[in-house]
Amino acid sequence: MAQLWGGRFTKQTDQMVYDFNASIRFDKRLLPWDIEGSKAHVTQLAAIGILTEEERDQILEGLSGILQDTREGNLEITDAFEDVHSFVEATLIDRIGDVGKKLHTGRSRNDQVALDMKLYTRDRIDETTALLKDLLAVLLNLMKEHMQTYMPGFTHLQKAQPVTLAHHLGAYFEMFLRDRDRLCDIRKRLNLCPLGSGALAGTTYPLDREMTAELLSFDGPTRNSMDSVSDRDYLIEYLAALSMMMMHLSRFCEELILWNSNEYGFIEMDDAFSTGSSIMPQKKNPDIAELVRGKTGRVYGALNALLTTMKGLPLAYNKDMQEDKELSFDAMDTAANCLQLFTGMLETVTFKKDRMRESAMMGFTNATDAADYLVKKGMPFRDAHSVIGQMVLYCIDQGKAIDELSLEELKNLSPIFEEDVYEAVSLESCVERRITPGAPGPKEMERVIGYYEELLRE
Repeated sequence: MAQLWGGRFTKQTDQMVYDFNASIRFDKRLLPWDIEGSKAHVTQLAAIGILTEEERDQILEGLSGILQDTREGNLEITDAFEDVHSFVEATLIDRIGDVGKKLHTGRSRNDQVALDMKLYTRDRIDETTALLKDLLAVLLNLMKEHMQTYMPGFTHLQKAQPVTLAHHLGAYFEMFLRDRDRLCDIRKRLNLCPLGSGALAGTTYPLDREMTAELLSFDGPTRNSMDSVSDRDYLIEYLAALSMMMMHLSRFCEELILWNSNEYGFIEMDDAFSTGSSIMPQKKNPDIAELVRGKTGRVYGALNALLTTMKGLPLAYNKDMQEDKELSFDAMDTAANCLQLFTGMLETVTFKKDRMRESAMMGFTNATDAADYLVKKGMPFRDAHSVIGQMVLYCIDQGKAIDELSLEELKNLSPIFEEDVYEAVSLESCVERRITPGAPGPKEMERVIGYYEELLRE
């Protein structure tokens, strides 16, 4: 059992206690970031005269060798070590001798692990931001392609008013755009360097924390050493942002699952993103969409677990905080996989334009426009609402859409109706007349799409 703190103890830790305490099984993924932080630390130690340039170079070379050998499979990270930090330090000492023992000068595992998690989380945020940009690009292409694809808009899962597929997809573009903005905000807030905070009260060594921060591309050092080693707000924020993003993915998946059903028939999933049944040969199941929807709860679970872990902790570091890693790593991996798979699935979906248009026609989505027609002819809105309600009942009884009624049938409902009503209630007119900001009218959609294009170019 490789431990860095054995001097105070007179006997070995119980094996079960050691295993329970150890984190090497899951924190070994932090190795590249641990070595990156260690390199910045020793570079700074040499700059302030704690290490010689020769010692610095020996340690830097040793750290690079450890990273390269683990990546190439020539060095295994085993559970003989308590955590990734002890693995690196012990391996370094084994390779370069006593000079390796100077690596940890002026540093605690508390500020070391705080740094590792910040570096790791920052890179994962950048990865998620890039994946979101890929999804936004796919959505934007679909929006441009489907400016004239008419479909019913829904409230309460009931057909409400006609929209275009471009407009419907634009709602999700806005959701994922907010997700991206949240990530950028979190990244900016986390970008202060905790290294140099020590265990909780800094150190007596004259560390140049500004230099360390600059070497690691932080905006500066953290301002309170106790907060530095006990802060996991940035990780909670990231998990909250991932949970929100997964909620948006899940809502989208729910709609795609519904649209893929025989009853809707709006889309067909690509074979590459569907599965079959072991017993029913006709089945083509949207399993990827269902799994993304299901894995949303898994990401929520990580957020709730970390919130619960942190809620009762006094300052500063407590071992409970080791629980920040395992579920968080899983949530980050899960969200990244879901985002990549969803983007590929959406890009290959076939939208059935005729079926979507037919559904809008038979769902009386132009009923509000028919009422507006009567209002513009002078009828009070409440009376117009009643007339169109009667019209819908008549259409249901006759099995017709509103614009399939003859002018005679319309005049039996209200003498105000004239020939121009057919143009007023056509799907094209219903959509094109909606010109307020945020509406599905073509001019407004062109303006919004231009704005989105500019955002993605940035």
